[in-house]
Amino acid sequence: SIFLLLLLLLLLGGPAAPGLGDPGPLEDVVIDRYYIPKICLREVQMGDFIRYHYNGTFKDGKKFDSSYDRGATVAGVVGVGRLITGMDRGLQGMCVNERRHLIVPPHLGYGSIGVAGLIPPDATLYFDVVMLDIWNKNDKLQITTLSKPERCNRTVENSDFVRYHYNGTLLDGTPFDSSYSKDSTYDTYVGTGWLIKGMDQGLLGMCAGEKRSIIIPPFLAYGEKGYGTVIPPQASLVFSVLLVDFHNPKDGVFLEHLEVPESCKRRAVTGDFVRYHYNGTLMDGTLFDSSYSRNHTYNTYIGKGYIIPGMDQGLQGVCVGERRRVVVPPHLAYGENGAGNKIPGSAVLIFDVHIIDFHNPADPVEVETVYRPEGCNVTTRDRDFVRYHYNCSLLDGTKLFSSHDYEKPQEVTLGTNKVIEGLNSGLLNMCAGERRVLIVPPHLGHGESGARGVPGSAVLRFEVELISMEEGVPEGYLFIWHGDPPASLYEQMDLNKDGEIPADEFSTFIKTQVAEGKGRLMPSSDPEKVIADMFRNQDRNQDGKITSEELKLKSDEDQEKIHEEL
Repeated sequence: SIFLLLLLLLLLGGPAAPGLGDPGPLEDVVIDRYYIPKICLREVQMGDFIRYHYNGTFKDGKKFDSSYDRGATVAGVVGVGRLITGMDRGLQGMCVNERRHLIVPPHLGYGSIGVAGLIPPDATLYFDVVMLDIWNKNDKLQITTLSKPERCNRTVENSDFVRYHYNGTLLDGTPFDSSYSKDSTYDTYVGTGWLIKGMDQGLLGMCAGEKRSIIIPPFLAYGEKGYGTVIPPQASLVFSVLLVDFHNPKDGVFLEHLEVPESCKRRAVTGDFVRYHYNGTLMDGTLFDSSYSRNHTYNTYIGKGYIIPGMDQGLQGVCVGERRRVVVPPHLAYGENGAGNKIPGSAVLIFDVHIIDFHNPADPVEVETVYRPEGCNVTTRDRDFVRYHYNCSLLDGTKLFSSHDYEKPQEVTLGTNKVIEGLNSGLLNMCAGERRVLIVPPHLGHGESGARGVPGSAVLRFEVELISMEEGVPEGYLFIWHGDPPASLYEQMDLNKDGEIPADEFSTFIKTQVAEGKGRLMPSSDPEKVIADMFRNQDRNQDGKITSEELKLKSDEDQEKIHEEL
């Protein structure tokens, strides 16, 4: 009770006021500024509210009072008669964290009366004071921008949801809270009453990535009540804030077109299959994922729910080769829960996307004729043998293969499954000398698995030039007659009339028929092999010669098979 009485007397001037008369000049208080901080942003003036700690002793060192012993700072107003005159004078001009020794003579303390049982009459008082806080009822929020990104397209407004890190200290630097110690941002709405008024105001106008120092006077913070044991009553608060990201619940996907090819014949729509590279970052630039690090594109359908809604929307309308930035608010991404340990809850995601290619499962081969010779009357058909040059690349220009890297053009018989289906169909109906560009979707190329050097689900671009073509033969045939075969085929084929046909006689006969235009071999780069295959087919018992019983036309063989099946 004596301590409480003394505190009241110290704050209100106590019973020393009556009969003191003129308190005397200011120099009657001896002030020893034994510690002055290097930075002093503000000094105590008349009418300021202050918080401070002190020890009060007599000349002999005997303690008569201490705020430390009570475990609570002293708060009051300077220069309005609420403190003893010596303290009123001795505290003026102090900085936060400044320490002073004050010697208060009796006429500026408790005078000739003293305080019964505690301070004798005419006692000189010695105070050791540290200033902790200074504010004024006319104070406003103090905002200092510590750093700000060069690029700032949007700033915080009321009703936005913000995620920020902070260190919270009292004005003297005493820490009371930190989001960093919790290893988690503080997430909340702005301007809806969820924060103290000073933070509601101090966060407005911030950019993502901006750092601010926000000094909040008590009447915009926790006021007279303080908060728990960490924030005393009437405490000014200092927040060092880093705004990590923010969004509004009404936000949609934000698109920024970084690079769009001049030629864009087609844009992706729902149901298309897209292959793209991306870097995924948080709003503060923290990388959470990248397809480049895996050296593999991300491949997916768009508009079908296979990816987060924001990307489903953000990839609509892309061109092949386009670079696009897609900013996705959390309600169109991973929401309040986040994903794994790299995407926090309520995080805004930024995807920098490069579109490699896209297609639709219903796409045919796209054929563009670059050059077609005049007077083109004969075109390629199934089973024709063709020679052609080609360059094959991905749609982003990555070169895969080229026939020009070899001595000869590519050779193939169309319709024999020797090349991918898309290239086969793209080579049909061409004239010799014609040049085409073919765009082959993966379902007509190398499919989801790809091939050596070809990524899975890749759209391929072929530049083809048809060098030459030879008319083919029906499937299953190695040689066909241009008219009816000779009635006595075996006798004509038996050139030396010895009743058997060895390989050399067979070869000579077939070459003669071709030379005279009576028939043609299956086109091939190796006619001798074709003839050898024909002989082997006719030499049923593989004894090196064909007898009259063994020799059969292909058409007759096919007819016999039909009868057997019937």
